[in-house]
Amino acid sequence: MDSQTLYFPKELSWLSFNERVLQEAADTNNPAVERLRFLGIYSNNLDEFFRVRVADVRRLIYLAKQEGNEELASAQIHLMEKIQDKVEQLSKKFDVILKDILKALARYNIHLCSKDDLNPYQTQWVTSIFVNKILRHIAPILIDKKTDLVSRLNGACFYFYVAIRRENKSPKFAVIQVPSQEMSRFIVIPPEKSRKKKHIILVDDIIQLCLENIFKGFVKYDSLEAYSFKMTRDSEYSINDEIDESYVEKMSESVKQRLIAEPVRVIYDSGMPQDMVEDLFKRLKIRSLDTLNPAGQYRNFKDFIGFPNVGRAYLENPPLPALNAKAFSEHDTVFDAINQHDILLYYPYYRFLHVTEFIRQAAFDPNVRSIKINIYRVASKSRIINSLIDAVDNGKKVTVVVELRARFDEEANIEWSKHMTDAGIHVVLGVPSLKIHSKLCIVNREEKGKLVQYAHIGTGNFNEKTAKIYTDYSLFTCNQEMTQEAESVFDLIQYPYRKYKFQHLQISPLNARTKIQSLIRQEIQFLKEGHKAGITFKVNNLVDKELIDDLYRASQAGVKIRAIVRGMCALVPGVQGVSDNISIISIVDRFLEHPRVMVFEGGGDKKVIISSADWMTRNMDNRIEVGCPVYDRKLQKQIVDILDLQFNDTIKARIIDSTQSNKYVKRGNRKNLRSQHEIYDYFKKLEG
Repeated sequence: MDSQTLYFPKELSWLSFNERVLQEAADTNNPAVERLRFLGIYSNNLDEFFRVRVADVRRLIYLAKQEGNEELASAQIHLMEKIQDKVEQLSKKFDVILKDILKALARYNIHLCSKDDLNPYQTQWVTSIFVNKILRHIAPILIDKKTDLVSRLNGACFYFYVAIRRENKSPKFAVIQVPSQEMSRFIVIPPEKSRKKKHIILVDDIIQLCLENIFKGFVKYDSLEAYSFKMTRDSEYSINDEIDESYVEKMSESVKQRLIAEPVRVIYDSGMPQDMVEDLFKRLKIRSLDTLNPAGQYRNFKDFIGFPNVGRAYLENPPLPALNAKAFSEHDTVFDAINQHDILLYYPYYRFLHVTEFIRQAAFDPNVRSIKINIYRVASKSRIINSLIDAVDNGKKVTVVVELRARFDEEANIEWSKHMTDAGIHVVLGVPSLKIHSKLCIVNREEKGKLVQYAHIGTGNFNEKTAKIYTDYSLFTCNQEMTQEAESVFDLIQYPYRKYKFQHLQISPLNARTKIQSLIRQEIQFLKEGHKAGITFKVNNLVDKELIDDLYRASQAGVKIRAIVRGMCALVPGVQGVSDNISIISIVDRFLEHPRVMVFEGGGDKKVIISSADWMTRNMDNRIEVGCPVYDRKLQKQIVDILDLQFNDTIKARIIDSTQSNKYVKRGNRKNLRSQHEIYDYFKKLEG
C-alpha cells in the first residue's frame, strides 16, 4: 500500500474539518448571529490547531534535524508548507465571509462599529466607559532592552503593540493586554435617538480610541499608534521526574511551562507599519519555522462565539428544549428506573439533569454505600462535584479519579482535586503513563442484604455545560456482569500491575484494539459464509493506521463499510481495489457531533457498541477508554435509527473523499433532511 495515496495527512484533514466549520459561517441559511459565532468557533479551533498540531510538526522538524534524519525533516517541512498554504487560503475565505456577515447584520440594523464610525455622542459615551470600566484593567508593558516579552505574554490573550513616537527620535514601544477575560469584549452603545439601530463596539476599538488616556503624563510622545497581535504557544509540556514531587506538584509545574513555551504563531494587524513589525519580530524571537501572519483587524476572534444577539430572535437558532426521559420520570427514583431495564440517553436532545439526578440521589439515598466516578472535564460550577461532596457528608464512601492532563483543563482539574480532597473525597490522580478518558460512574447500593451495582457508561464528559452543545450517549445499567467490569476499571486505574479480564467491555489499552479488529475480521468471515455483513461506525477522528488497514482489508473482501467522521480522517475512501466499499460523511451543524459508536451486522446478530475512544493510536494504546456493548434490542434500534437519519442528511452532511474538498452530499430526488432536527423530532415522538 502506498502511504501517500492511502493515508491522508491528519493535520491537513484537521484543517479540512475546520473548513467545514467555515462553511457553516458562509451558509446564508444559518441565522446571521449564528454565522458570526461559527467564525468564533473556527478561530478557536485554529488556535488550538497551532498550539497542538503545528507545534508537534515543528518539534518533529527540529528533532529530525538534530538526529540528521534529512528524509523525515524534509517530509515534515513539506507538510508544514502545505499547512501554511491551507491556513492562508482559509484565512482569505474567513475575511470574505466576515464582511458578508457584517453586511447581513447591518441589514437587521446591527452595526459593529470601529472607533472611526462613532459620532460625537457615541465618542463621549464610549470614552466614559473606558475611564470608568476599562482603564482599571490596563497596565502597559513599557519595553526596554531588558524586557523578555515572550515570557510576559499569555497565549490565551491578545495585545496591542504600541509605537510611542517623538520627532527626530527612534520610537519606543509598549504592549497593552486587551482585558477580554475580565469583562465582555462587546459593548452595546445606547441609542441617542433612534432605537431601531443597534451599535456594538469592541473593547479593543475603545482602547485604540483612548490611547492617550493610558499614556498621558507617563511618557512623552508626539503620536501614538496601536495595532493588535496575538502569540500562540506550543501547548506541549514535560513532566519533571523528581521522585520527591507529588503528582499534583508536577502537573502544576508543567502548566507553568506552557506559559513560557516558545511561540508557534504570531498573527498581527496587516496595517501595522514595517518598523513595528520588525521590532515585534525581534522581541518575540521568531525563528524561521515559526509563522508570522498578517491578518485582519481583529485578534482572538474566538470571543465571537459569545457575540450577543441584540436583534430579533430569528437571528439565532430557535431553541430545542431538552426532553425528559419517561424511562426515568415514571419512577420514584433513578434506581427503580434502571432496575426495570437499561436506559440510553442522547444529549443534548435529552436533559443532562438525568445524569446529575443519578448522582444527586445517590448522594443522600440511605441505601447507597459508595460512589466511584472518573472526571476528565467538568463545568466550572459543577453540580456533580457538589453532589459528591454531599455524599461524603452523608457518610458515603466517594472515590473520584481526576485526569490532571485533560488538555487545557489541567489547572481547573488541579483545583477541583484539592477542593474535593479537602471535602473528604478520596481523590485518585490516575495513572502517570496513561490518560484516563473513560466516562464512568458506579454506585454501590444495598438491596435486600446484598450490594447491587448501578453504572453510567458514556461517550461524553460529566459536564453540564458541554452537554447542551455536544451530542453524546449515556447508558445506565444494573447488568451486574457489566457493572462489575466497569468497577474493575477503577481497580485498573489504582492497581495497573494486576491482571484483569474483560468479557463485555472494550478497555484501552488492554483489549479495545484487538476486540475491534476481531469484530472486523468476523464481518469478513460472515460475508464469505453468505451471511449478513457490514460495518457502520461514527467517531470524532479516524487516524490509526492499523485500524484503517483492517478496514481496507474488509473493503477488499467486499464488506460494505459506512462511517461518519467529524474531524480528522486519514482513511481515503473510494480507492479502486482497496477502499471502494467504504463511504464516509461528516456532519457539522449547531451541535458538535461527539459520540463514538460501532455497529457490526454480525451475520444477522447485530453488535452495537458505544465508546469513549476515537480510532486514534493514542486512544487505543495510551489512554484508559471504555467501549460498552448495548444489549437491549430497543436501544440498539434507537442507535441504528439515529445513524440512518444522519446518513440520510441532505443539508449538513459533507462527503469525505480522496481530496477532502468538503462537497455537500447531493440531495438528488430525496427530500431535504437535516439530521439534528430530525433526531430531535424522533425522540420527541418516542417520548410521546
